[in-house]
Amino acid sequence: MNITETLTRIWNQQLPVGELLQTADQCVSAGRPELAAVLYHTWLGRHETQLNHLILFNHGVILFTLGDYRGAKQAYVQAIARCQEPFLQPRFNLGLVYEKLGQSEQALAQWSWIAQHAKADDAESRPILLLALNNMGRHLEEQGRYADAMAALVSSLKVEPKQPDVVHHLVFVRAKQCEWPVYSPVEGVDERYMKQHTSALAMVSLSSDPQEQLEAARRYVEKKVLQTAPRLSPREPYKHEKIRIAYCSSDLCMHPVAMLTVELFELHDRDRFEVFVFDWSREDGSALRQRIKQAADHFVPIQQLNDEDAAKLIRQHEIDVLIDLQGQTLGARPNMLAYRPARVQVTYLGLPATTGLPSVDYVIADKYLIPQDAQRFYSEMALYLPDVYQSSDRQREHAPAQPRSAYGLPEHAFVFCCFNNNYKITPEVFSTWMDILQEVPTGVLWLLADNAWAEENLRRSALARGIDDRRLVFTHRSLPQDYLAKYLAADLFLDCYPFNGGTTANDALWMGTPVLTLSGQTFASRMAGALLTAAGLPELITTTLADYQALAVGLANDPQRFAEIKRKLVEQNKNGVLFDTPRLVKNLEQSLYDLAQRHD
Repeated sequence: MNITETLTRIWNQQLPVGELLQTADQCVSAGRPELAAVLYHTWLGRHETQLNHLILFNHGVILFTLGDYRGAKQAYVQAIARCQEPFLQPRFNLGLVYEKLGQSEQALAQWSWIAQHAKADDAESRPILLLALNNMGRHLEEQGRYADAMAALVSSLKVEPKQPDVVHHLVFVRAKQCEWPVYSPVEGVDERYMKQHTSALAMVSLSSDPQEQLEAARRYVEKKVLQTAPRLSPREPYKHEKIRIAYCSSDLCMHPVAMLTVELFELHDRDRFEVFVFDWSREDGSALRQRIKQAADHFVPIQQLNDEDAAKLIRQHEIDVLIDLQGQTLGARPNMLAYRPARVQVTYLGLPATTGLPSVDYVIADKYLIPQDAQRFYSEMALYLPDVYQSSDRQREHAPAQPRSAYGLPEHAFVFCCFNNNYKITPEVFSTWMDILQEVPTGVLWLLADNAWAEENLRRSALARGIDDRRLVFTHRSLPQDYLAKYLAADLFLDCYPFNGGTTANDALWMGTPVLTLSGQTFASRMAGALLTAAGLPELITTTLADYQALAVGLANDPQRFAEIKRKLVEQNKNGVLFDTPRLVKNLEQSLYDLAQRHD
């Protein structure tokens, strides 16, 4: 392939279109897409043919691949203008370009045009119609426009019902809005199919069956994760002077995972351990992110690397134990882990369930969180810490206490609160909350206003249960210090089930607000119970909704008993193991040291 000769022929208008396309493909296959871009650019400057719209489209694809989004935009706009017939593919791609440029409405406009003009019964336009609808659904969900996202996903399923990825997004979007039942059938899609294709993360909040969660994780692995990636790490231990441990995540910014782990990073013993962080998080400029950067001995950004190259980079650093803080949550890179860049690979905190990933050896837990007889529901081995599995940040600060009126709360009410994400609220738990309010006339329920649709649906559900919806008070998200101060105005945290509060339960206890939880068989349904066990308050753990309701009502109606529980919590926070982060770090380090010495 002589590029100089090819360019000369293009300049002299002697290169047929077919040969141009073939040569450009060869450049891309050889890893030189920029040469293909030069060929297309030169051709377009020297030729006016009926096929120029196709060349412009191909040029746009190459420029997009090279990250030249403005150039790609120009190429796609010209391709659309030059084609006499509706040209759907560049419109779809133009939407992707606008999305990359941060122009959300323009992206949606392109996909909406396709949704309005493409014909579902046309074999050529049908696939692009589905792509447009599905990308609308994805983008709208990311924008928090859940009702519009749901409409796009339902439209897509009406065109083609058997789309597992679309189904799992629809289920999660419904849960986020408290749009019950979340498994309400769509034309051509029944409840059974929806359950079969619920994502591992959504299943955490929708199922109390650990076997169902394991099966959901395995389905994800089977469909999405590399099965034949070559192992990069050796099987024998490295001979480093210090054990090299690494954390990897896209959540090392203003995110619950970072909030829980920041002091863990800071307290590692540098005489025994060398700490790496492999990061692909957003740069949010937060003080929390700066603390994490400063806490790492080596902070390595890998946003720009593909999974294989990122794995090779981790391997080059000869990591003894790699701790993934992601699981199957948004932003996860399971294919990076599939290459086994570290000798031992561990999951921690990110996904409160089994990952199902064959490349992950251990899950950090305690014996309340994962009882011995529950290990069969995990693809990983439990790596038990003696006190509690969850790390905590003792340096978090809160704003000054505010009067209840500042939050729209009655001054003399008994304030039940739950600041968990709305998708954790199930109709069964919400119904129990309404029964609690029936039995506690002075009670109000203080909830997170996650989105307008969830608030509206919850208010409607309260009214249907005979509860004045003014007894539901909603609060918006706020800065961490202001959010923590809200717990000072609450009395009792009512936990969700089967997806307990993790960071929220930790925060409530840290602020001295007792947590009432319901424990089941799954990881997610035992998180708050693990915290309460470490806090010496097992009396706040229930195992049935009836007991949960009775205890909530009993505590609200017995001020002396409630005051004693609060006193115990304050004492435990000072002298107990729950927030003894140095103790947790030492226990974890001993486990990691033992793993690093392991021979396969």
